[in-house]
Amino acid sequence: MNPSNERPHLLVVATGMRLFREYILRSVAPQYRIHMFLHAEPTWEKEYIEAWTVLETTLDAEALVAAARKLDAEQPIDGVLCWDEARILQTAHVAEALGLPGGDVAMINRCRDKHLTRTALAAQGVPQPESVLVDTVDEALVTADKLGYPVILKPRALAASLGVVKVNSAEELSANWAFAHDTTVPEAPHYDVKVLVEEFADGYEISIDAAVFQGQVTPFCLARKEIGYPPYAEEIGHFVDAADPLLADEHLFQVLADAHAAIEFTDGVTHTEIMMTADGPKVIEINARIGGDMIPYLGLQATGADPGLAAAAVATGRSPELVPDRTMVGGVRFFYVDENDTVLDSVAFEEADLPATIDQLVPLMEAGQTTSPPPEGTLWGRIAYATVVATSTDDCRAGLDAAEKALRWSGKVKEPEEPTS
Repeated sequence: MNPSNERPHLLVVATGMRLFREYILRSVAPQYRIHMFLHAEPTWEKEYIEAWTVLETTLDAEALVAAARKLDAEQPIDGVLCWDEARILQTAHVAEALGLPGGDVAMINRCRDKHLTRTALAAQGVPQPESVLVDTVDEALVTADKLGYPVILKPRALAASLGVVKVNSAEELSANWAFAHDTTVPEAPHYDVKVLVEEFADGYEISIDAAVFQGQVTPFCLARKEIGYPPYAEEIGHFVDAADPLLADEHLFQVLADAHAAIEFTDGVTHTEIMMTADGPKVIEINARIGGDMIPYLGLQATGADPGLAAAAVATGRSPELVPDRTMVGGVRFFYVDENDTVLDSVAFEEADLPATIDQLVPLMEAGQTTSPPPEGTLWGRIAYATVVATSTDDCRAGLDAAEKALRWSGKVKEPEEPTS
């Protein structure tokens, strides 16, 4: 362990997109010496990191462990941190090999594998939708009849609502089976049995980011999710209110604590999605990483409690300091094109006469790129996002509406290719 007067040495595995993750490194860098494992030479990351190692891939657990052991022998590592869903399991192997917090591969896998999550929660009676793992569309149809329509089809291995669809009948289930079964992302794990058929939980969905230190769960960001493109569950936006009345809901936070106890989650940061139903909160899933979609950033802007520092603290075996210093509302909204296979000519915001509540206006695509709206496009189909910080949810929503009106994009639908003989 490093002397107390020296900044802890933190190994970070990969970064994710700059436009979505830079704020974490910006917070962590002043208080930690960051060494990063990447698959290519760093660019923008150099401003925040002390050193780095370029590996052929950051998806190979054995290669990560070997590189980490070498680094640890030269400069002892105090903690390992990752916020990329595709690499959190491999990072757990590194922490386990070095005897560091979060080094419990089975614990992380109980989050990564949605079926294992469901099994662990069910064993402890944590409220959740009933869920059955199925292998074929015929099994799905039988299960749906038993559960009763509507039901949710959900991939076992994904996150961010990818591949999730609500179906109201056997016909809709059959028509959407391939969407749930075949939707994947680069680097996602493969399971022979891929799909969960789940009871439909009617209500509104929230997420809670929490720092977990030696089994103690400390929530630091509660977001209300905005869903679009039904029957699909595309996450089109989120709101974080520092004064959200749900923050005083003792039953909600008992369910959160019980869920973490059920999956035996002891150290790390989690992003838990919960459906607030007429029967109370029901756990949808638990992710073993800080939330995406700029949600923790909104929490930082709304409350002042820093998610990056909380994640780094628990990764290095220290109690997180989460002290809010403001009471604001943060919101994000994501934007899409109208038609499939749209080739973009331009994406920009007209920034004149926008309200002062506007925080960020961020184009995500450039001229020449091809994109589609959900369900074809999913989160990789987004062309831009906006964030707003205001004193009320109404003002926050008004700011996002203004940003949407200020978005200027142009493009044309790609001509279908002529069949070859």
